[in-house]
Amino acid sequence: MLAGLGVVSFSGSFPGTVFAMRGFDPYFVTFSRAGIATLVAVVCLAAAGAPLLPPREHLRAYLVIAVGVVFGFPLFSALALHGGASTAHAAVLTGLLPAATAVGAVLRAGERPKALFWIACAAGALSITVFVLTRGSGRFAGADLLLVLALVGAAAGYTEGGRLARETPGWRVISYSLVVAAPITVPVTAVLAVTTDPRPSGVSLAGLAYVGLVSMFLGFVPWYAGLAMGGIARAGQVQLAQPLLTLLWAWLLMGERFGWATVAAAFAVLVCVAVTQVSRGAGTRPPDSA
Repeated sequence: MLAGLGVVSFSGSFPGTVFAMRGFDPYFVTFSRAGIATLVAVVCLAAAGAPLLPPREHLRAYLVIAVGVVFGFPLFSALALHGGASTAHAAVLTGLLPAATAVGAVLRAGERPKALFWIACAAGALSITVFVLTRGSGRFAGADLLLVLALVGAAAGYTEGGRLARETPGWRVISYSLVVAAPITVPVTAVLAVTTDPRPSGVSLAGLAYVGLVSMFLGFVPWYAGLAMGGIARAGQVQLAQPLLTLLWAWLLMGERFGWATVAAAFAVLVCVAVTQVSRGAGTRPPDSA
């Protein structure tokens, strides 16, 4: 349920990014959303009486999270959407993310999902791949490659964050990741604010506020807690439901139209997530892990 709350929060990220880019440069959206979230993170850390800097022994992990979810996913996804990818197309492609996260859980977190889990995970990834190829004249477009890079960054950040959240509350994990990235995000945001041509409107400001407050901070609080409690691989598969939710927001908020192939691909991965959640031991760790 905690992971599901995170997915609901993240499902509005693509529409929020599109709305934000109606008034702001995609690079400004990327860095300013992190700047907004950093301000919230510092306030939360100070209010809780927690140190403003992460433990030195975990600094490398926080750097990975920063590169993956503070810089990588926001930047590459914004560039893909700015380059012509529709919200619906990008949403369905995110169905590959749980598979990438599961691989990271095995390599970095010592989890050992069972065979049924991997079968369902592979089926979901295959559904997404077939969808992308059939919608792109049999090949990946440039926007698809940008989205794949975004998903790789997110998977790395999710894996490290879920691993740290076993010992550290999720809100502190994302807060420290934002603080680590602040020496870059804050000055770059200031520079882009004066060198780009911002044309703020109510819609673009609302989109920027969403990706800065919800996508970049609030959503990670239950998300990392869910990964830690349910297992990174198993809880991460809940994100297979995200394409359907994003399609819903794209239709309701943006009037975006999509065909039956898009809906079928989204439902296919939804079935796969159901199978991964009933497979026993999908999120187990080795006996000697923390």
